[in-house]
Amino acid sequence: MTDMDILLNGRPLALADSATLADAVSEAQIAPPFAAAVNGQFVPRGAHANTLLAAGDRIDLVQPVTGG
Repeated sequence: MTDMDILLNGRPLALADSATLADAVSEAQIAPPFAAAVNGQFVPRGAHANTLLAAGDRIDLVQPVTGG
């Protein structure tokens, strides 16, 4: 198994070649709720486990901000 490099919230991350968005989210240890985008395209939560990643992909995980 080889690794591929992606960017997760602007930081480099090495994942297995067969990694999915769900794998990257697990590595990030970000708890819901959050929105996910791969290369600028929103990915619904139900599609995370089926969204295969490729070397060089840019993943953005955004959590809502609350307060007054």
